[in-house]
Amino acid sequence: MGTLRLATRGSPLALRQTELIGELLQRAHPTLVVEPLVVRTRGDRDDTSPLDRIGGQGVFVTEVEAAVAEGRADAAVHSAKDMTSVMPAHLVLGAVPQRADPRDGLVGCTLAGLPAGGLVATGSARRRVQLAALRPDLVFTDLRGNMARRLSVVDDGAASAVVVAVAAMERLGWSGRLSDVLDPVDVLPQAGQGAIAVQCRTDDEATRRLLAAIDHEPSHRSLRAERAVLAALGGSCTVPVGAFAEAEAGGPGLRVSGLLAGGDAHIVLRATRRGDDPERVGAEVARALVEGGGAAIEGFGPVGAAP
Repeated sequence: MGTLRLATRGSPLALRQTELIGELLQRAHPTLVVEPLVVRTRGDRDDTSPLDRIGGQGVFVTEVEAAVAEGRADAAVHSAKDMTSVMPAHLVLGAVPQRADPRDGLVGCTLAGLPAGGLVATGSARRRVQLAALRPDLVFTDLRGNMARRLSVVDDGAASAVVVAVAAMERLGWSGRLSDVLDPVDVLPQAGQGAIAVQCRTDDEATRRLLAAIDHEPSHRSLRAERAVLAALGGSCTVPVGAFAEAEAGGPGLRVSGLLAGGDAHIVLRATRRGDDPERVGAEVARALVEGGGAAIEGFGPVGAAP
């Protein structure tokens, strides 16, 4: 069947996710050879600066997408939560395999067990504002880097806890280190969290057929709805935004929740809507957030079309 080249970041988690995609593809197409192409992104080259200072979410995907657009790779493997809200016109989301656990977790201490004034490490404004709303006594410090580096701040005693994606811990085989798993009712996930997204060129019909065999429609539809929330809010790492969609049992319906907050956590807005069309219901959630008080929050674009 030939060889399929998968562009990926070079972090241990990214490589593991690419390996998982390769396993799914080879299970579906036994004669297919899958090869990774490691791309060093701007976010990897600068793993200390806050994301909003070096370009937001796109710093983890732009160079990987370029490898596909330029023909150096056939498809790109991303953590879906790292993707920008608008897909480049020449690329398409070819597959979203079954999603892993979308929740956030803590390593080092449970949320209830954190002492007053406890130091929590996270580079995510979304996580920070929601935890601050639950525990106004907590103190936060910025943190970036691969998962091993993040966990080291707890091991070294530099922080009481670090916030992580549960799916990342599971994929790395480190779920035993989780001290707490946070309910999405309390801490809404980032759009796409727990999902792996595989992009390819829009006009590459052969690759699109290969990827279609590993697509999980409920996970794909949920991701579309969450990305629609993010796109309609103009969300980025400079604005705390969250979105989480769940397929409702017995039909095509989705329950989509969204969050929009001010960076100081004084405004934390939530909205939930249900519907069958992922882009439409995602846009409805975004509109409800804006009309419910989001206009008082600076830093997001006007409600518009979904990606």
